[in-house]
Amino acid sequence: MEAALLGAVALLLAVWLDRLLGEPPARAHPVVWMGQVLRWWGERLAPLAPRSADWKCFWAAALVWCALAAMVFVIFWGLQWAALQLHWVLAAALMALLLKPLFAWRMLCDEVLAVEDALARSLPEGRERLSRLVSRDVAQLDALQVRESAIESLAENLNDSVVAPLFWFALLGLPGAALYRFANTADAMWGYPGMRGGRYWQWAGKWAARADDVLSWLPARITALLLALSARGLPLRTLARQARKTPSPNSGWPMAAMSMALGVRLAKPGVYVLNSKGRKAGPLDTRRAEKLVSAVVMALVPLAAVVRCLVVVATGA
Repeated sequence: MEAALLGAVALLLAVWLDRLLGEPPARAHPVVWMGQVLRWWGERLAPLAPRSADWKCFWAAALVWCALAAMVFVIFWGLQWAALQLHWVLAAALMALLLKPLFAWRMLCDEVLAVEDALARSLPEGRERLSRLVSRDVAQLDALQVRESAIESLAENLNDSVVAPLFWFALLGLPGAALYRFANTADAMWGYPGMRGGRYWQWAGKWAARADDVLSWLPARITALLLALSARGLPLRTLARQARKTPSPNSGWPMAAMSMALGVRLAKPGVYVLNSKGRKAGPLDTRRAEKLVSAVVMALVPLAAVVRCLVVVATGA
């Protein structure tokens, strides 16, 4: 029973550390390290010019992804094993310190609210702040589109940065959370359908994009369900119909749930419109969205802690 409770205690401590301290310095951040390794390999795998049906590039990138993912999984399995050899109080504290960098609740909320604050000062400041959150070109966005993009990013990253890492921690412990963050980081850096950063990612990033889709599939729908429950219920059939309007098989679910929960229209020009009959998003909607995200996390944490206990009891891990 002590081993079963240890993971739950570590999770609660990690969430407390997140709210208290936020992110660790970049030089001590494992996700930053993952990004540096992925950048190094990406510069050697992705060609400088478009190529058609480049299966050699695809399989080379897939093999590198698998090798790096295995290394991340093994390293964090070893760290978890080492922590479990300690007294349970020390073990829980060490696991919390290791888990904390693998999710980002406080930073996500702070960054999105900072976009709204910057937008209140001027449109150029709002665009500049938004560019830290999204990969799209923000130069032509008006104030409403900047706000919509920030709320969309908050909803999408609620899954990518919080729900999914904690979901995989509940099932597989530290190695699961680390593997997910590696996959999500790889998708963010490699998973583009064309040119980006002077390189062609259509084939070099295809495996990374699909792997992230698979690992995010269930967490994205759990995120949408938790948002729906936090908003005191949303029509699930309508939610599913709205979610399918986006090109991504996953990100549409939390974004659609957020748009319906707030009663606002969210759109990416020329790509999709969610909740088209909703009103225009205003400054207070960004604050309401942040409160919804916090409600989701507060509901998720005890659920994940219970699941982690049950998994440990069932597997003896």
